[in-house]
Amino acid sequence: MPRGAGEARVASYYEKEIRRDPGSAVGAPFVRRPVRFPSAFVTVSNPDSLLAPEEVAHAIAALRGLSEERDVDAWRTQHLGRKSRLMGSLRALGGLDRSRRAAVGRRLNEAKAQLGAALADKQAELKARRTQDLASLDVSLPGRPLPLGGLHPITRTERAVVAAFATMGFHVIEGPEVELEYYNFEALRIPADHPARDAMDTFYLDGPDGAAPLLLRTHTSPNQIRYMEGHEPPIRLIAPGRTYRNEATDATHEWMITQTEVLAVDRGLTLAHLKGTLYEFARHLFGEDREIRFRCDYFPFVEPGVEVSISSPDGWIEILGAGMVHPEILANMGYDPEIHTGFAAGLGVERIAMLRHGIRDIRRFYENDLRFLRQF
Repeated sequence: MPRGAGEARVASYYEKEIRRDPGSAVGAPFVRRPVRFPSAFVTVSNPDSLLAPEEVAHAIAALRGLSEERDVDAWRTQHLGRKSRLMGSLRALGGLDRSRRAAVGRRLNEAKAQLGAALADKQAELKARRTQDLASLDVSLPGRPLPLGGLHPITRTERAVVAAFATMGFHVIEGPEVELEYYNFEALRIPADHPARDAMDTFYLDGPDGAAPLLLRTHTSPNQIRYMEGHEPPIRLIAPGRTYRNEATDATHEWMITQTEVLAVDRGLTLAHLKGTLYEFARHLFGEDREIRFRCDYFPFVEPGVEVSISSPDGWIEILGAGMVHPEILANMGYDPEIHTGFAAGLGVERIAMLRHGIRDIRRFYENDLRFLRQF
């Protein structure tokens, strides 16, 4: 590019600007004559207007009144940042006449030095204040405790029961809490005249006219029936969940309890397998030193049936009922009772928790008394 061509092009640009706005910051009316224009003409064309001492003093005074680091950083960006007026003027010095360049540069550098020194003093002041604040902080003081929640004792016990059977190859299934009479009673050989089917013992629900009666399940055994309908042996399952019974509440009875049902169906299972499984379960939860007792009992869905009790300071306490699955139930599920046999057991989780923790009143679990619950 020939010498002076760049200056002529810059001059042409500013000539157009002056024509467009004769009252612009350039000053005098347009006169067509060759002029040397700097690349930041509006900023440095008049050195007397560049950051006068009073402007610098005003900026420094504003800085001294700041107390937050984010405000100081904003001040630095405004007055010393790349896009600030001062830095733009410094970049434009190369376009000034050599005779004016030294004087304008000196003034700009003095302003930059004053602003930079004021900024350094303010940053040092903020740093000293931070150090002082940290020195006054006693890190040896204990922190403020945060309240921590925990699992309900029934949930803890239920998980312990599930874990005990899981070590023996059983898996968990779940089912609806609102059930049909068929799954809750009929499929389990509980006849229509059984007391459990009376409204005084079971919560029945209003449903559409002509629809099958609905109720809140009284045990989790319906889950076993639902599972057997869709699966072939071998079966190893446990069915935990809430159950509901319409009965008076006292120290040993609640209208809602958590129950876990156990079922195994396979070739050649006997009462010996049931006893071995329940012995292992009881020792897992209560320890090796507890004695376990089996006695004959009756349940309509097993044959023979047994009750299992565990020793305690108060004598023998029943913890569950069990037995061999009735052949009629197996046949109704499509299994051949001559080939497949099974055993089942049902236990109340609240009763297990009471025995493990020495609690004598079942109602304590559901009174929401934090003084009681925080002990677990």
